[in-house]
Amino acid sequence: MTSRKRIQAWTDGSCETQTGDGGWAYLLRHNGHELSEAGHETGTTNNRMELTAAVKALASLTEACDVTLTTDSQYLKKAFTEGWLTRWLRNGWQTAGREPVKNQDLWQELLVLTERHHVEWRWTRGHSGHSENETVDKLALDARKRQQPFKSRS
Repeated sequence: MTSRKRIQAWTDGSCETQTGDGGWAYLLRHNGHELSEAGHETGTTNNRMELTAAVKALASLTEACDVTLTTDSQYLKKAFTEGWLTRWLRNGWQTAGREPVKNQDLWQELLVLTERHHVEWRWTRGHSGHSENETVDKLALDARKRQQPFKSRS
């Protein structure tokens, strides 16, 4: 049995609420190598960009990995760590208030990806000086403002 690669990941989303212009970004680190990517979408929300960043990060991994994913989104983290997704599935993709779960398409993608990868979810406060979180925040903001994708490998 081969051991899985251990990947550190940081993700963030950005959205201008008045225009609906959004950006997402991730940074992956493994054995001293880094890969970052950012992109943009129009007509979106901040929560969609937070989820998109996690989807893109996990989907970029070409083999099953052990991932420690750090996000500044409580919405993203708590869905996995506090059983929200389990309840939504049990309730037919409805919230406790019997409303349809927003972003169901992205949640479904994340469920598939977390079946492939073992993900440990961590949270950090945004804009608090956490180096990698500040990096992905800047990448997501830049992608949103420029409406240009970005990819870097080191």
